[in-house]
Amino acid sequence: MAELKYDSKTGRLLFTKEMKKEYTILMPNMAPIHFNILQNVFNYYGYKSELLDTCGPEIAQTGLKYVHNDTCYPALLVIGQFIHALQSGKYDVHKTALMITQTGGGCRASNYIFLLRKALKKAGFEFVPVISLSFGMEKNSGFSLTLPLIRRFVGGLVYGDQLMLLSNQTKPYEVNKGESMALVADWSDKISKMLIEGNGYTLEEIDENLDKITKSFSEIKLNKVPKVKVGIVGEIYVKYSKMANNGLEDFLASQDCEVCVPGLMGFASFKVDNRIEDAKLYGGAKIKSTFCKMLLDYLTKLEALMIESAKKYNFVPPHEYAHTKQLVKGIIGYGSKMGEGWLLTAEMLELAETGYENIVCTQPFGCLPNHINGKGAIRRIKEVNPKANIVTIDYDPGAPKVNQENRIKLMLAVAKEELNKELAEKQDAEQKS
Repeated sequence: MAELKYDSKTGRLLFTKEMKKEYTILMPNMAPIHFNILQNVFNYYGYKSELLDTCGPEIAQTGLKYVHNDTCYPALLVIGQFIHALQSGKYDVHKTALMITQTGGGCRASNYIFLLRKALKKAGFEFVPVISLSFGMEKNSGFSLTLPLIRRFVGGLVYGDQLMLLSNQTKPYEVNKGESMALVADWSDKISKMLIEGNGYTLEEIDENLDKITKSFSEIKLNKVPKVKVGIVGEIYVKYSKMANNGLEDFLASQDCEVCVPGLMGFASFKVDNRIEDAKLYGGAKIKSTFCKMLLDYLTKLEALMIESAKKYNFVPPHEYAHTKQLVKGIIGYGSKMGEGWLLTAEMLELAETGYENIVCTQPFGCLPNHINGKGAIRRIKEVNPKANIVTIDYDPGAPKVNQENRIKLMLAVAKEELNKELAEKQDAEQKS
């Protein structure tokens, strides 16, 4: 067994080169399509990783046992899921490590790592190393984000976003049920293989692959009957995670809706752009701002390829980040950047503008920025776009699923009424002409 080593300054348990050879790294599964591709690439680089897909009320209860109950809901779930896995008997806990993101911001993506280590100590697992998935915030000899790995990760995000968008726009209408998700699985395998072999992540290769992927989805036989279109926004973990939002996408599908979930590329652009806005608002090193401008330009080029391929085959394209940002000008300041910040308000405006005016805003317990930029912005959003039909749903350990779904059903009742009204008006116009 690998010898435990600690950082001499902080006392933090390190993930060493010896651990890389024999340890299994557990990771929370937020967005299944994206994370499955990323996991395959990650394993190619010599790591042995596993995405946790455990669900159920026992996860939140485990979190409540080891984390203060005033902590935000996503923290309870992620930490609860980790400790539940370690207590399950499925893993050799002396050969298991945990991985979590750390961005340097004021919210979950930076602070969870410290809460997690505190919870591990309380649960008797202080010998389990925690790896920070970050740009050098914490260093471990057994793990590093190399440039080739980062480029493959970015490629995985692009393909994951496109597969999510295409499947969401075909799945509700497919004649042969299951065809869309079968294509997602097939392309996920092909993309993983490409990225592992060192292909599929240059701009030219991404452009070519996006065209092939989108073309394959355009060939799915559809029955395009009018349906209520619903957008999902909110804190990033609760927005995407089936465990956190009680299977929200599945519930909306059962209500005969088409769902739109804004992609991770928009969030990535937002996090990079925040560094540029910081320089404008507060000053700072020009070299940092220059680097971020170059990175944002690269993300914008990738975004343009996704939009172009979607439009070519008559899909509703991904949202253009620059336009999304422009929508909140005069409504909320760009300095509001904790959590999802102004992007949350902007995504609701963008969804309403592109035909997904019925919106579920997922609000996790304990997330102050989300409530301000989500629920707090609804009045202004409706002033800009009166068609916006928004319901805010609180997610916490004590919120009954049936109450959440009943509130969503009330929003859908209004949406269906509006859809029927539009269809009747369209029919009248056709008869008159």
